[in-house]
Formats: sequence, structure tokens, C-alpha cells
Amino acid sequence: QLVESGGGLVQAGGSLRLSCAASGRTFSSYAMGWFRQAPGKEREFVAGIQGIGQNTRYANSVKGRFTISRDSAKNTVYLQMNSLKPEDTAVYYCAASLATISDYDPKRLAYWGQGTQVTVSS
Repeated sequence: QLVESGGGLVQAGGSLRLSCAASGRTFSSYAMGWFRQAPGKEREFVAGIQGIGQNTRYANSVKGRFTISRDSAKNTVYLQMNSLKPEDTAVYYCAASLATISDYDPKRLAYWGQGTQVTVSS
């Protein structure tokens, strides 16, 4: 089970930190990621992390503003979001896989949280 928290309403330029706590399974160094879905749009990849070296990957739209990190001891992954823009408004989902993956195609991640709303006002 994956449970997201930390969403909310923030003004443009502000920051939020999302958390995703996993229970029931240990995802360890396997792939975990954040996706988002805005109204009327498809779900899109935001950031991912996997491997012993904590290899990270980001969507171009969030590079330099968002940082993904993992606390393996807590089985939790975080998404620090800075310099937020109105276009970042979406429901943010945490996802995980019990394997290393070559790309963050949503089909490759079997476990999903319920999502947390992030709203950025202009």
C-alpha cells in the first residue's frame, strides 16, 4: 500500500513537500516514482528514483525545481517541489515497482497510491 501526503494549496513561487509511505512491502532500491494528472490531461511522469545509487530521473518540465529522494529505512519516498507554477496543479500519484525498470512507463509500476491534490494559485 502506498499513501501520499503533503499536498495542498500554495501560491506560485512557493514550495511543497510530498511524502509517499509504503507499507506491506519493502521497495528498497527498486523503482519508485511520482506522476501527476491535471484535469482533462493524461497522467504524466514527474520524477523517479531507483537503484542502490539512488539514480534519479526527472521530466523536463520540473528539472531544477523538483527533487525526489528516498528514505529506505522508512520505506518512504519524497518529492520536494520548489518554485511552483500554476501549471504544476494536478493530482500527484506515487507509484512503485518490485523491480528495476528501464523507463517510467506507468505500465511498469504495479503499485499506486490514491493521489494527493496540489493546487498552485497565480
